[in-house]
Amino acid sequence: MAYQHIKVPAEGQKITVNANHSLNIPDQPIIPYIEGDGIGVDITPVMIKVSDLRPIFSEYGLMKYRVQVEVRWLQILAEHAGLAEVPPLSKKANHILDAIISEFSEKDAERIKQIESVTNHDVKAVEYFIKEHIAGNAELAAISEFIHFGCTSEDINNLAYALMLQTARTQCILPALDELLSALKHLAHTYADVAMLSRTHGQPATPTTVGKEIANIIARLQRQIEQISTTPLLGKLNGASGNYNALVAAYPKTDWQALSKNFVMQLGLVWNPYTTQIEPHDFIAEFFMALARINTILIGFNRDMWSYISLNYFKLKSVSHEVGSSTMPHKINPIDFENSEGNLGIATALLDHMAAKLPISRWQRDLTDSTVLRNIGVAVAHSVLAYRATCKGLSKLEVNNESISSDLDNHWEVLAEAVQTIMRRYGIEQPYEKLKTFTRGQHITQELLHKFIAELSLPEQVKQELYKMTPATYLGYAADLAKRV
Repeated sequence: MAYQHIKVPAEGQKITVNANHSLNIPDQPIIPYIEGDGIGVDITPVMIKVSDLRPIFSEYGLMKYRVQVEVRWLQILAEHAGLAEVPPLSKKANHILDAIISEFSEKDAERIKQIESVTNHDVKAVEYFIKEHIAGNAELAAISEFIHFGCTSEDINNLAYALMLQTARTQCILPALDELLSALKHLAHTYADVAMLSRTHGQPATPTTVGKEIANIIARLQRQIEQISTTPLLGKLNGASGNYNALVAAYPKTDWQALSKNFVMQLGLVWNPYTTQIEPHDFIAEFFMALARINTILIGFNRDMWSYISLNYFKLKSVSHEVGSSTMPHKINPIDFENSEGNLGIATALLDHMAAKLPISRWQRDLTDSTVLRNIGVAVAHSVLAYRATCKGLSKLEVNNESISSDLDNHWEVLAEAVQTIMRRYGIEQPYEKLKTFTRGQHITQELLHKFIAELSLPEQVKQELYKMTPATYLGYAADLAKRV
């Protein structure tokens, strides 16, 4: 079923369910896919949410980039002075070739598929498609046999996939991550001073701030995003076994290594001089492993946010047309963090498999990488979908100061760390053991803690400073760290 581009119903717009249990939205088509728990949660089809990836990773996208590589290879051959049979192209001829790339359409992709139904070879179909397009121009028709000259299919494919990743990284992945980082930084700075009880092993522990805990995630993400941003995207064009055999046989005096390097670099990629028939895909593994680490970090973050919402540290903003449960009217569920976690899990499983599989090929070439590469868009799409879901979840959060403060006030035992550390400074024997006996398994109040402090052999000024300390002020550099992220 084809998905239609539709709008989410405006607030207050009536949504009904018909006898067939389908959604009826006024002046809109029936929607074939609903994401989330319950009617009205999020009625934007997933394909629309990641529609910016479709021109890149679809079959259409792969064909478009193959066409680009084939055309640019013909143009660079014509620019090379040592190939007498491929003279420099006129402005008109280059315009025709450039237009094949810039005006590539779904109709063109369909034509390539028609040719492929005859050739039973996808890359050869691209070659024949280009030959069809230039047949009406005598200048280009005369050099038509130099399309795909000296190339194996993998010379075209490896460059096409590298260009796909290059485009996705620039246009989709990094912008989605930048949007997420911006949302996180806003929260980190806004809530830098909001004290919060930590929980180590799930138990009350040394206080932190809401902003500092978010800052921790930002710092981790920034490191991995830097790795994704700087991972070199490699490419090769060197023939059937990586040795330029056919090219050297045809033009032995041409420096094909230099020409290949120049071509790959003109595409904005990094030249790989040592390959078999296939570029070994190590760079894809590096890229995907960094992406998988980002996803793993965010799985942990989503689970923590889910838990903090459960503790009532955060409230979720109410959206009038959304429904949290089909039977419990009061529910406002953290579905965006849940949806993100689910998509991250799927994406990471795929990314892990691809990173482990793609660098392995039997001898000089086997075809197992081809099937796997066709699915890189699936992994990227689930990742981007997750980043956007987390962003959406963050936009619905409100800190519940009352709940956070109450939790801090109910756990004065977390100051035992500070007291025993100061006792160490002033030479009091067995400070840890004394605080352990006093606090472990006990409900410690401000009154009980102050009574314990009063009996210690500490300077009066030190005692006065300890009396001023509360769980909400025992924060170290937390606020400053959050503000500086």
